[in-house]
Amino acid sequence: MRFQFAHKGLLCFITLGICLLSIPPLSFSDDTLVVYSGRAERLIKPVLDAFQAESGITIQMLTADTTALVNRLSMEGKRSPADVFISNDAGTLERARELHLLQAVDIPGIDVAIPQPFRAPDNSWIGLSGRIWVVVYNTTLVKPAEITSILELGQPKWKGKIAIPSASSVYLQTGVSVIREIQGDTVTKEFLQGLKDNAGTSVYGKNRQIVAAVARGEVAVGLVNHYYINRHLDEHANAPVAQLLPDQGENGMGIVLNAAGIGITAHATHLAQAKALVQFLISIKGQQMFSSGNKEYPLNAGVDAAPELVPLKSFQVAKVPLARLAELRDPTMTVIEHVGLR
Repeated sequence: MRFQFAHKGLLCFITLGICLLSIPPLSFSDDTLVVYSGRAERLIKPVLDAFQAESGITIQMLTADTTALVNRLSMEGKRSPADVFISNDAGTLERARELHLLQAVDIPGIDVAIPQPFRAPDNSWIGLSGRIWVVVYNTTLVKPAEITSILELGQPKWKGKIAIPSASSVYLQTGVSVIREIQGDTVTKEFLQGLKDNAGTSVYGKNRQIVAAVARGEVAVGLVNHYYINRHLDEHANAPVAQLLPDQGENGMGIVLNAAGIGITAHATHLAQAKALVQFLISIKGQQMFSSGNKEYPLNAGVDAAPELVPLKSFQVAKVPLARLAELRDPTMTVIEHVGLR
Protein backbone atom coordinates (compact mmCIF):
# COMPACT_ATOMS: atom_id res chain seq x y z
CA MET A 1 0.00 0.00 0.00
CA ARG A 2 1.27 3.45 -0.82
CA PHE A 3 0.38 6.36 1.40
CA GLN A 4 1.25 9.94 0.55
CA PHE A 5 1.19 12.69 3.12
CA ALA A 6 4.21 14.92 3.44
CA HIS A 7 5.23 15.11 -0.18
CA LYS A 8 4.52 13.18 -3.35
CA GLY A 9 8.23 12.75 -4.02
CA LEU A 10 8.69 10.59 -0.91
CA LEU A 11 7.97 6.90 -1.30
CA CYS A 12 5.31 5.81 1.13
CA PHE A 13 7.03 2.70 2.37
CA ILE A 14 10.02 4.78 3.47
CA THR A 15 7.93 7.44 5.16
CA LEU A 16 5.55 4.92 6.69
CA GLY A 17 8.29 2.62 7.90
CA ILE A 18 10.19 5.40 9.62
CA CYS A 19 7.02 6.82 11.16
CA LEU A 20 5.66 3.53 12.47
CA LEU A 21 9.00 2.31 13.80
CA SER A 22 9.09 5.44 15.94
CA ILE A 23 5.83 4.50 17.70
CA PRO A 24 6.03 1.60 20.15
CA PRO A 25 3.30 -1.05 20.00
CA LEU A 26 0.78 -0.57 22.79
CA SER A 27 -2.14 -2.50 24.22
CA PHE A 28 -5.27 -0.63 25.19
CA SER A 29 -7.91 -1.59 27.71
CA ASP A 30 -11.43 -2.06 26.32
CA ASP A 31 -12.90 0.46 28.74
CA THR A 32 -10.53 3.36 28.08
CA LEU A 33 -10.86 6.29 25.71
CA VAL A 34 -7.84 6.08 23.41
CA VAL A 35 -6.36 9.37 22.22
CA TYR A 36 -3.74 9.65 19.47
CA SER A 37 -2.07 13.01 20.04
CA GLY A 38 0.26 14.89 17.73
CA ARG A 39 0.64 17.56 20.39
CA ALA A 40 3.49 17.44 22.89
CA GLU A 41 2.39 15.71 26.07
CA ARG A 42 3.17 18.74 28.23
CA LEU A 43 0.71 20.83 26.17
CA ILE A 44 -2.28 18.50 26.11
CA LYS A 45 -2.00 16.13 29.08
CA PRO A 46 -3.02 18.66 31.77
CA VAL A 47 -6.28 19.31 29.91
CA LEU A 48 -6.94 15.60 29.40
CA ASP A 49 -6.18 14.95 33.07
CA ALA A 50 -8.74 17.57 34.06
CA PHE A 51 -11.36 15.92 31.85
CA GLN A 52 -10.55 12.51 33.29
CA ALA A 53 -10.88 13.80 36.85
CA GLU A 54 -14.19 15.54 36.12
CA SER A 55 -15.83 12.83 33.99
CA GLY A 56 -14.42 9.65 35.48
CA ILE A 57 -13.58 8.50 31.95
CA THR A 58 -10.14 6.89 31.76
CA ILE A 59 -7.88 8.13 28.98
CA GLN A 60 -4.92 6.38 27.44
CA MET A 61 -2.82 8.59 25.19
CA LEU A 62 -0.32 7.80 22.47
CA THR A 63 1.86 10.80 21.60
CA ALA A 64 3.85 10.92 18.37
CA ASP A 65 4.57 13.04 15.32
CA THR A 66 1.25 14.12 13.87
CA THR A 67 2.08 12.79 10.38
CA ALA A 68 3.12 9.45 11.86
CA LEU A 69 -0.25 9.21 13.59
CA VAL A 70 -2.15 9.87 10.35
CA ASN A 71 -0.08 7.11 8.73
CA ARG A 72 -0.85 4.82 11.65
CA LEU A 73 -4.58 5.49 11.51
CA SER A 74 -4.56 4.79 7.79
CA MET A 75 -2.74 1.47 8.19
CA GLU A 76 -4.81 0.35 11.16
CA GLY A 77 -8.11 1.06 9.43
CA LYS A 78 -11.07 -0.56 11.18
CA ARG A 79 -8.67 -2.25 13.63
CA SER A 80 -7.51 1.06 15.06
CA PRO A 81 -8.00 1.38 18.81
CA ALA A 82 -7.98 5.18 18.54
CA ASP A 83 -11.17 7.02 19.41
CA VAL A 84 -9.80 10.53 19.06
CA PHE A 85 -7.07 12.21 17.01
CA ILE A 86 -5.56 15.49 18.24
CA SER A 87 -3.27 17.45 15.94
CA ASN A 88 -1.19 20.60 16.28
CA ASP A 89 -2.13 21.61 12.73
CA ALA A 90 -5.49 22.21 11.04
CA GLY A 91 -4.07 21.12 7.68
CA THR A 92 -3.25 17.69 9.09
CA LEU A 93 -6.77 17.36 10.45
CA GLU A 94 -8.20 18.28 7.06
CA ARG A 95 -6.00 15.68 5.38
CA ALA A 96 -7.21 13.08 7.87
CA ARG A 97 -10.78 14.05 6.95
CA GLU A 98 -10.00 13.70 3.24
CA LEU A 99 -8.63 10.22 3.90
CA HIS A 100 -11.90 9.29 5.69
CA LEU A 101 -10.07 8.75 8.97
CA LEU A 102 -12.48 10.99 10.88
CA GLN A 103 -16.25 10.98 11.22
CA ALA A 104 -18.80 13.76 11.12
CA VAL A 105 -20.23 14.46 14.54
CA ASP A 106 -23.07 16.40 16.08
CA ILE A 107 -21.79 18.20 19.16
CA PRO A 108 -24.40 20.24 21.10
CA GLY A 109 -23.50 23.91 21.18
CA ILE A 110 -20.61 23.64 18.72
CA ASP A 111 -22.00 26.35 16.45
CA VAL A 112 -21.89 28.81 19.32
CA ALA A 113 -18.65 27.67 20.92
CA ILE A 114 -16.29 27.46 17.94
CA PRO A 115 -16.61 29.77 14.87
CA GLN A 116 -17.04 28.08 11.50
CA PRO A 117 -13.57 29.04 10.14
CA PHE A 118 -12.09 26.83 12.85
CA ARG A 119 -14.16 23.73 12.02
CA ALA A 120 -14.68 21.33 9.14
CA PRO A 121 -18.10 21.85 7.50
CA ASP A 122 -19.30 18.52 8.94
CA ASN A 123 -17.48 18.97 12.27
CA SER A 124 -15.26 15.99 11.54
CA TRP A 125 -12.51 18.15 12.99
CA ILE A 126 -12.87 21.02 15.42
CA GLY A 127 -10.32 23.66 16.32
CA LEU A 128 -9.37 23.94 19.97
CA SER A 129 -6.76 26.69 20.16
CA GLY A 130 -5.05 29.17 17.87
CA ARG A 131 -1.45 30.25 17.43
CA ILE A 132 0.21 32.84 15.25
CA TRP A 133 3.56 32.66 13.46
CA VAL A 134 5.56 35.67 14.55
CA VAL A 135 9.03 37.16 14.55
CA VAL A 136 10.84 36.86 17.87
CA TYR A 137 13.55 39.47 18.22
CA ASN A 138 16.29 40.41 20.67
CA THR A 139 15.31 43.80 22.07
CA THR A 140 18.93 44.87 22.47
CA LEU A 141 19.83 44.05 18.87
CA VAL A 142 16.75 44.95 16.83
CA LYS A 143 14.29 47.81 16.72
CA PRO A 144 10.73 46.79 15.75
CA ALA A 145 10.62 49.39 12.96
CA GLU A 146 13.39 47.49 11.16
CA ILE A 147 10.96 44.72 10.11
CA THR A 148 7.61 45.42 8.47
CA SER A 149 7.19 42.12 6.58
CA ILE A 150 8.28 38.57 7.23
CA LEU A 151 9.57 38.53 3.65
CA GLU A 152 12.26 41.05 4.61
CA LEU A 153 13.99 38.36 6.65
CA GLY A 154 15.19 36.89 3.36
CA GLN A 155 17.18 40.02 2.58
CA PRO A 156 21.01 39.98 2.83
CA LYS A 157 21.02 42.39 5.79
CA TRP A 158 19.88 39.51 8.02
CA LYS A 159 22.67 37.13 7.02
CA GLY A 160 23.97 35.37 10.12
CA LYS A 161 21.30 37.04 12.25
CA ILE A 162 18.32 34.70 12.02
CA ALA A 163 17.28 31.29 13.35
CA ILE A 164 14.61 29.28 11.55
CA PRO A 165 12.66 26.01 12.01
CA SER A 166 13.76 22.91 10.12
CA ALA A 167 12.03 21.91 6.90
CA SER A 168 10.19 19.14 8.76
CA SER A 169 8.43 21.68 10.99
CA VAL A 170 4.70 21.74 10.34
CA TYR A 171 4.78 25.38 11.43
CA LEU A 172 7.28 26.28 8.72
CA GLN A 173 5.30 24.30 6.16
CA THR A 174 2.11 26.10 7.15
CA GLY A 175 3.75 29.51 7.04
CA VAL A 176 5.27 28.87 3.63
CA SER A 177 1.95 27.51 2.35
CA VAL A 178 0.21 30.74 3.30
CA ILE A 179 2.95 32.86 1.74
CA ARG A 180 2.75 30.80 -1.48
CA GLU A 181 -1.01 31.16 -1.65
CA ILE A 182 -0.83 34.93 -1.31
CA GLN A 183 2.49 35.85 -2.95
CA GLY A 184 3.04 33.04 -5.48
CA ASP A 185 5.95 30.67 -6.08
CA THR A 186 8.52 33.16 -7.35
CA VAL A 187 8.36 35.41 -4.29
CA THR A 188 8.23 32.39 -1.99
CA LYS A 189 11.32 30.77 -3.53
CA GLU A 190 13.28 34.00 -3.25
CA PHE A 191 12.21 34.34 0.38
CA LEU A 192 13.17 30.76 1.24
CA GLN A 193 16.51 31.00 -0.53
CA GLY A 194 17.22 34.14 1.47
CA LEU A 195 16.23 32.42 4.73
CA LYS A 196 18.49 29.49 3.92
CA ASP A 197 21.46 31.75 3.18
CA ASN A 198 20.85 33.98 6.19
CA ALA A 199 20.28 31.21 8.74
CA GLY A 200 23.26 29.08 7.81
CA THR A 201 23.53 26.48 10.58
CA SER A 202 20.98 28.22 12.83
CA VAL A 203 18.23 25.73 11.96
CA TYR A 204 16.36 24.20 14.88
CA GLY A 205 13.88 21.40 15.40
CA LYS A 206 12.13 23.11 18.30
CA ASN A 207 10.63 26.59 18.57
CA ARG A 208 11.86 26.93 22.13
CA GLN A 209 15.45 26.48 20.88
CA ILE A 210 14.98 29.40 18.51
CA VAL A 211 13.65 31.66 21.27
CA ALA A 212 16.55 30.66 23.52
CA ALA A 213 19.09 31.43 20.77
CA VAL A 214 17.54 34.88 20.27
CA ALA A 215 17.51 35.51 24.02
CA ARG A 216 21.21 34.64 24.25
CA GLY A 217 22.00 37.03 21.42
CA GLU A 218 23.37 34.30 19.18
CA VAL A 219 21.00 35.59 16.53
CA ALA A 220 18.91 38.74 16.37
CA VAL A 221 15.61 37.31 15.14
CA GLY A 222 13.74 34.04 14.62
CA LEU A 223 10.46 32.62 13.38
CA VAL A 224 8.29 30.90 16.00
CA ASN A 225 4.77 30.35 17.26
CA HIS A 226 3.90 33.16 19.64
CA TYR A 227 3.40 31.13 22.79
CA TYR A 228 7.02 29.96 22.92
CA ILE A 229 8.00 33.56 23.57
CA ASN A 230 5.47 33.86 26.40
CA ARG A 231 6.65 30.62 27.98
CA HIS A 232 10.27 31.71 27.80
CA LEU A 233 9.38 34.98 29.52
CA ASP A 234 7.47 33.09 32.20
CA GLU A 235 10.72 31.34 33.12
CA HIS A 236 13.10 34.20 32.34
CA ALA A 237 11.24 37.42 33.04
CA ASN A 238 14.15 39.67 32.13
CA ALA A 239 15.08 37.93 28.88
CA PRO A 240 15.58 40.49 26.07
CA VAL A 241 12.99 38.96 23.74
CA ALA A 242 9.70 40.20 22.33
CA GLN A 243 7.36 39.36 19.48
CA LEU A 244 6.82 41.37 16.34
CA LEU A 245 3.64 41.15 14.25
CA PRO A 246 4.66 41.89 10.65
CA ASP A 247 2.68 42.29 7.42
CA GLN A 248 0.03 44.62 8.77
CA GLY A 249 -1.68 47.54 7.08
CA GLU A 250 -3.40 48.04 3.75
CA ASN A 251 -0.79 46.18 1.71
CA GLY A 252 0.15 43.57 4.31
CA MET A 253 -0.69 39.92 3.77
CA GLY A 254 -1.42 39.44 7.48
CA ILE A 255 -0.18 37.09 10.18
CA VAL A 256 -0.17 33.32 9.62
CA LEU A 257 -2.79 31.80 11.92
CA ASN A 258 -3.07 28.07 12.52
CA ALA A 259 -5.07 25.96 14.96
CA ALA A 260 -4.65 22.81 16.97
CA GLY A 261 -7.74 20.66 16.93
CA ILE A 262 -9.49 17.37 17.47
CA GLY A 263 -11.41 14.80 15.47
CA ILE A 264 -13.28 11.64 16.40
CA THR A 265 -11.90 8.72 14.43
CA ALA A 266 -13.98 6.94 11.81
CA HIS A 267 -13.99 3.68 13.77
CA ALA A 268 -14.18 4.98 17.33
CA THR A 269 -15.57 2.38 19.71
CA HIS A 270 -16.18 4.82 22.56
CA LEU A 271 -18.22 7.42 20.70
CA ALA A 272 -20.14 8.82 23.67
CA GLN A 273 -16.94 9.27 25.67
CA ALA A 274 -15.19 10.86 22.70
CA LYS A 275 -18.00 13.37 22.27
CA ALA A 276 -17.84 14.14 25.98
CA LEU A 277 -14.12 14.91 25.60
CA VAL A 278 -14.77 17.25 22.68
CA GLN A 279 -17.49 19.03 24.65
CA PHE A 280 -15.12 19.52 27.57
CA LEU A 281 -12.30 20.86 25.39
CA ILE A 282 -14.54 23.46 23.73
CA SER A 283 -16.20 24.44 27.02
CA ILE A 284 -15.29 27.54 28.99
CA LYS A 285 -13.24 25.47 31.43
CA GLY A 286 -11.34 23.58 28.76
CA GLN A 287 -10.66 26.68 26.72
CA GLN A 288 -9.43 28.56 29.77
CA MET A 289 -6.82 25.85 30.28
CA PHE A 290 -5.47 26.35 26.77
CA SER A 291 -5.43 30.09 27.39
CA SER A 292 -3.84 30.26 30.84
CA GLY A 293 -1.68 27.16 30.72
CA ASN A 294 -0.37 27.17 27.16
CA LYS A 295 -0.71 30.87 26.28
CA GLU A 296 -2.61 29.88 23.13
CA TYR A 297 -5.57 31.77 21.75
CA PRO A 298 -8.87 30.19 22.89
CA LEU A 299 -11.30 29.77 20.01
CA ASN A 300 -14.41 29.93 22.16
CA ALA A 301 -15.48 33.58 22.02
CA GLY A 302 -16.60 33.38 25.63
CA VAL A 303 -13.03 32.94 26.85
CA ASP A 304 -10.44 35.71 26.96
CA ALA A 305 -6.87 35.19 25.87
CA ALA A 306 -4.13 35.47 28.49
CA PRO A 307 -3.63 39.16 29.38
CA GLU A 308 -0.07 39.18 28.05
CA LEU A 309 -1.25 38.26 24.54
CA VAL A 310 -2.12 40.80 21.89
CA PRO A 311 -5.90 40.43 21.32
CA LEU A 312 -6.63 38.28 18.28
CA LYS A 313 -9.02 40.86 16.85
CA SER A 314 -6.45 43.64 17.04
CA PHE A 315 -4.24 42.53 14.15
CA GLN A 316 -4.63 41.49 10.55
CA VAL A 317 -4.63 37.74 9.82
CA ALA A 318 -3.78 36.19 6.45
CA LYS A 319 -6.97 35.30 4.58
CA VAL A 320 -6.19 31.67 3.78
CA PRO A 321 -8.83 29.21 5.07
CA LEU A 322 -7.44 26.59 7.44
CA ALA A 323 -9.00 23.82 5.37
CA ARG A 324 -6.84 24.92 2.41
CA LEU A 325 -3.66 24.04 4.28
CA ALA A 326 -4.04 20.35 3.44
CA GLU A 327 -4.09 20.79 -0.34
CA LEU A 328 -1.35 23.41 -0.20
CA ARG A 329 1.09 21.18 1.71
CA ASP A 330 2.44 18.99 -1.12
CA PRO A 331 3.27 21.81 -3.56
CA THR A 332 4.76 23.74 -0.64
CA MET A 333 7.05 20.80 0.12
CA THR A 334 8.12 20.80 -3.52
CA VAL A 335 9.23 24.42 -3.18
CA ILE A 336 10.95 23.78 0.17
CA GLU A 337 12.85 20.80 -1.22
CA HIS A 338 13.78 22.69 -4.39
CA VAL A 339 15.38 25.44 -2.32
CA GLY A 340 17.16 22.82 -0.21
CA LEU A 341 16.06 23.80 3.26
CA ARG A 342 17.07 21.11 5.70
